Amino acid sequence: MPGKRLKLGVHLTNHASVFAFTLAAMLAGVRVAESQQEPTAPQVVAAADLQTAIDHLGDLDYAMRTDAGRLVRRTAPAQAVPALLKAVADHRDGYVRYRALVLLTGFNDSRTHDVMREALHSPNDRLRTVAYSYFEHAPDLSMTAELIAGLDKETAEFVRPALVRALAALGADARVQPILIREAGRGEDFFRSAVIEALGDYRAGYAFQTLTAVANLDGPLRDDAVLALGKVGDKRAMETLASVQRVVPRADQPAIAAAICLLGSNCDLHQNYLIDTLKFADANQGYQELLRSATAALGTLGTSGHRESVQALMDIGAPSQDPTRARVALALATVALRNTAGFLPLLQEQSKRSEVIDLLAEGFDMLEEDLDKERFFAVVRRTYWDTTQPAATRTLMQTLIAKLDF
Repeated sequence: MPGKRLKLGVHLTNHASVFAFTLAAMLAGVRVAESQQEPTAPQVVAAADLQTAIDHLGDLDYAMRTDAGRLVRRTAPAQAVPALLKAVADHRDGYVRYRALVLLTGFNDSRTHDVMREALHSPNDRLRTVAYSYFEHAPDLSMTAELIAGLDKETAEFVRPALVRALAALGADARVQPILIREAGRGEDFFRSAVIEALGDYRAGYAFQTLTAVANLDGPLRDDAVLALGKVGDKRAMETLASVQRVVPRADQPAIAAAICLLGSNCDLHQNYLIDTLKFADANQGYQELLRSATAALGTLGTSGHRESVQALMDIGAPSQDPTRARVALALATVALRNTAGFLPLLQEQSKRSEVIDLLAEGFDMLEEDLDKERFFAVVRRTYWDTTQPAATRTLMQTLIAKLDF
């Protein structure tokens, strides 16, 4: 399965088979089928078993490393956190250090902040990516100067977007604003796209003129800038959107419709247009660009809290085949990560919940945002462990845990 493949460039340690056998035996009772009962609270495990699990976080075998992560997540925080801190600091396998750092974020421990700050200076690209992503979700104004300085030194292709988002989360700081405006206008399109998306996600009104200028230019960044203008919410953008709408091809119209909806103008009309467009692209082969843009636009609306858009992705995507299925799965998973509080209650209401969760799982397999997925997993686990939750809610959480392999 696509999601079970190892990511390119990842070095995984191939442990001796005796250890694999030991872990397999140890974890035999940890896997949870949908019909079986998930443990009702964090568990205390033997110290040797916990260490063995941590050592296997980077195992070549998907089931082995997944079960290892599952055991660590279910270990009592007082036991798991010190073991993870030690693994991050000195484990011989760099990939295990990375996985340990990701898992650490799920325990909400006060020591995580200092560990993440140290990880910003790690030669391991993956550790730096996790650290920058962490500070996006836990912004710290005292780190503004350090993050700005990092922007001049960080050149790794997959690390820099996380750093940009960490800075965008600090956008109220006047020192950050000119830096991000500068970055939106220079460098490769891949980097500029990440900056423009972050400016929209963090409602960077200070970048209105910059985003408007990009939206008025024909090119691959136009859709990004249009959607960012919608997310910023400045109604002055309507003039630009109306102008652009008259000249762009059909495949670019969905982004404009989503942006106008986000600005609060005839949202029902534009949302229905997007849903109809996705249905058309699903039923008629050969409209790949229209499929891509309609799905992305509905995902953007869903992330912003428009339940009808999320429902449409579920309804159209669950019974679909590729290429529609892959596009919708990715959009749905993105909504789940970025708007978890809005997504889970809507998922609870679905009559075909199993099919939708299958679609969600496929989207999770395609996403690279491991820290964001860990944050989602932590919410699901804590909701399941909260005995005050209704039985139906806890049943849904157990199903998610089983189907998403965490």
